[in-house]
Amino acid sequence: MDFRKYSLKELVNNVKTKKVSAKEMTEAAINNISKYDKTLNAFCAVNFDDALKQAENVDSLINKGEDPGMLAGLPIGVKDLEDAKGFVTSYGSELHINDEPAQEDSILVKRMKNQGCIVLGKTNTPEFGYKGKTDNVPFGTTKNPWNLDYSPGGSSGGTAAAIASGMIPMGTASDGGGSIRIPAALSGLAGIKTSQGRIPIESNKPPGSGVLTVKGLLANSTEDNAMALDATVGPDPTDIFSLESENLNWAKQLNDELPKTVIWSPTMGFSTVDKEILSTCEKAINTLADAGVEIIEKEVVWNENPMNAWMVFWASSCARRHQHLIGTDDYEKIDPQLRWFIEKGTRIDGASYASAMDACYRLGFQLHELFEESPLIITPATCGHPPKLEGDGFVNGKENPLWVDFTMGINMTRNPAGVIPTSLLKSGLPGSIQIIGAQRQDIDVLQAMHSFEKVFQFSEKASAHE
Repeated sequence: MDFRKYSLKELVNNVKTKKVSAKEMTEAAINNISKYDKTLNAFCAVNFDDALKQAENVDSLINKGEDPGMLAGLPIGVKDLEDAKGFVTSYGSELHINDEPAQEDSILVKRMKNQGCIVLGKTNTPEFGYKGKTDNVPFGTTKNPWNLDYSPGGSSGGTAAAIASGMIPMGTASDGGGSIRIPAALSGLAGIKTSQGRIPIESNKPPGSGVLTVKGLLANSTEDNAMALDATVGPDPTDIFSLESENLNWAKQLNDELPKTVIWSPTMGFSTVDKEILSTCEKAINTLADAGVEIIEKEVVWNENPMNAWMVFWASSCARRHQHLIGTDDYEKIDPQLRWFIEKGTRIDGASYASAMDACYRLGFQLHELFEESPLIITPATCGHPPKLEGDGFVNGKENPLWVDFTMGINMTRNPAGVIPTSLLKSGLPGSIQIIGAQRQDIDVLQAMHSFEKVFQFSEKASAHE
């Protein structure tokens, strides 16, 4: 079964009406993984026997006339920064591959299973999710199903590759600097970083990137995302940033109505954008204009590059988590690039951290001023092309670590932001735009993503896995 051919709504309805059993759908996903994952390396751990037992339980509830949940029978992968009961949470690191399996599910995984999802296994991620490509020492490199020479991005690259190849319909993800949006953009998926606190994070086990991280999902379409979010958002007393659910029902609110206006910022005021990427995005903007959307061009969104302040948070979190290993044999097992972040973090003082927090407020205020003109801001999803299996991303033909410049600042301001594909690039990879919304206006972003999908009609599917 190619899960890309069906919406989540269709798949769930087929299970609930017994057209397809949850066990049959799980078996199809198992067959897909067995067939394609030797090439893609999207999964780093699986437990098919347990998955089949979970599926049988869903089918049993249906046979008894009971409701198995909003996501009944959907086989999923869980990003390997997230606890799933019975699996080791290895973080893509040699330091943790021999840890004891998790005894409990994370809040997100628990909610998905309570709604009828079937956990097949863990999806690959860069070590501790620290970079925008997915590779690590214990599990190797994940390949992009659109072009096997390229990375699917990171850090939710394993989940993205599994969905983009049709192996599974959905999976968990997280975003501390773009880790939902980057792989979604590079894999032709719809991905949204919701407002922080929509999906809780357990405070007794904070994420590696601290205050930056948002939990979420990846799926083939905005409609699928909204349906999955409706099943998983909601407050939890253990998350200090937790938001009330507000009876969202996002999926039911989606329609084809386009926004009246959007702000288009090609560089956000601080970045160099690859010429092909910029041209592709400008064509998408012209398509929206032809469809009746008023385009307000603003070169400057921010008068400073948020990377500098974001790096303070990121490096400080790396140091907080790993500095005790400096000088030990275990420290040498950590990726050398990650060690650079750790050591940088040990040199950051409290005043610098407070200054970085000040930057969050400055950046947020500048966004707020723009939202008084229009409720949405559109930017390129990435500044450049993704890395090949070795090296960094490219901007105008040259390796450039700032190829992902546009995502990180949104983690600092905590605004919702999503990405959708618009057309193909010369590499055969999707080209995508980012849509940023005002504080807590997640539905505005989802609605724009959904209506833009109707305009762009991007229907191509990855084929490199075949």
